[in-house]
Amino acid sequence: MAKAKTVFECQACGHQSSRWLGKCPNCGAWDQFLELNSKQIEALKDIGVQKKESAGAIPITQVEHEKIQRYSCGDKELDLVLGGGIVNGSMVLIGGSPGVGKSTLLLKIAGNLAQNGKKVLYVSAEESASQIKLRSDRLQSNSDNLYLLSEIRLNTIFAELEKHDFGVLVIDSIQTVFSDKLTAAPGSVSQVREITFDLMRYAKESGVAVFIIGHITKEGSIAGPRVLEHMVDTVLYFEGDSSRELRLLRGFKNRFGSTSEVGIFEMTKRGLVSAKDISKKFFTRGKAQSGSATTVVMEGSRPIILEVQALVSESGYPNPKRSATGYELNRLTMLLALLERKLDLPFNQYDVFVNIAGGIKIGETAADLAIIAAIISSFRDRPISKDTIFLGEVSLIGDIRDVFSLDVRLKEAKSQHFTKAIVPTLPIEQIEEIKCYNIDEVPKLIEWM
Repeated sequence: MAKAKTVFECQACGHQSSRWLGKCPNCGAWDQFLELNSKQIEALKDIGVQKKESAGAIPITQVEHEKIQRYSCGDKELDLVLGGGIVNGSMVLIGGSPGVGKSTLLLKIAGNLAQNGKKVLYVSAEESASQIKLRSDRLQSNSDNLYLLSEIRLNTIFAELEKHDFGVLVIDSIQTVFSDKLTAAPGSVSQVREITFDLMRYAKESGVAVFIIGHITKEGSIAGPRVLEHMVDTVLYFEGDSSRELRLLRGFKNRFGSTSEVGIFEMTKRGLVSAKDISKKFFTRGKAQSGSATTVVMEGSRPIILEVQALVSESGYPNPKRSATGYELNRLTMLLALLERKLDLPFNQYDVFVNIAGGIKIGETAADLAIIAAIISSFRDRPISKDTIFLGEVSLIGDIRDVFSLDVRLKEAKSQHFTKAIVPTLPIEQIEEIKCYNIDEVPKLIEWM
């Protein structure tokens, strides 16, 4: 009699091995390998296999364009991140830290869609229907078209979907639902993979838009196998501290639109709502203080004015401390080394702290000049005028180079009544021209201002 094949699977990433391992060679997790029985192994083999026959290969010139139909979710910020609205049959995964507002946002969206005539099924495997109703009362999302279901079994959820002609399905959350096909515990790699595939197949066959909430690990990634993010159409991440009012919803994958857009929400007593007048959320126009400079970054197609803060203080240790919040630490170290070399500033004796006000993270180099200006301002205790913005990328040789979408950034600065722009190229009209080509000129400009 042939010996039954044994397979061990990592519950952190899904890596499989023929023997038990203490440490996963793929993700590095410890003590995460579990043995799969023969039933589970056979079930995994069936995942991803489509039952319908292939239509056969055809020349790409004969493929007809499929018209994508979208409809608004009732929130302009989420519509922006989704690429213009919800697509029929799409599957959207939303991740974020606990308390950031994932359930609140989706319940609000479900209420908007239900009030506009769409039947929505909101499935919660973590909360009871009465708990969701209390939140819905606060969000003013009640509607006869919004159905609540507290269930963790996937078969029961599909049975409920057959009773009504639903247009949208919300799963909160994917790690708490389990399928009877597998005996693994809810949240395991096998369960998450099986459930995601079944939901994706249902979305494509029925045309129902599916939203699923995913828990995240302590490293900040969505818990479960990476195949979860590969299978869905759109992956969105919430950013922001739950103790602050502003939240950022950023797209990391979108088969129906761009991933460069970002949605900005504000937590109010009525839940997460689209932030109004965001141009004034990330900077102040009060008294000028040393260590503060202003720049304009691009979040997708949207320019946002940010305040860059720096603190330089004498260090009492041989190795001075470098800290950056919202800015890349390696790039900060590079800029400090450049200032030491070009301007002979003794930063090897000073602690340097950099913070981006408002909790936003800068992922571009256009803020380099503002970072340098804020550091020099703090070092020399010289305030910078609140009417000035800094735009430019700083190279390793000390040159200040142009940034993309400069005209859009300067128009936004002009609309917020900034009168001076420190840039390497000519600004637009009605903003005073102050060209800066090298970092050697920055301290003189700060002294002049």
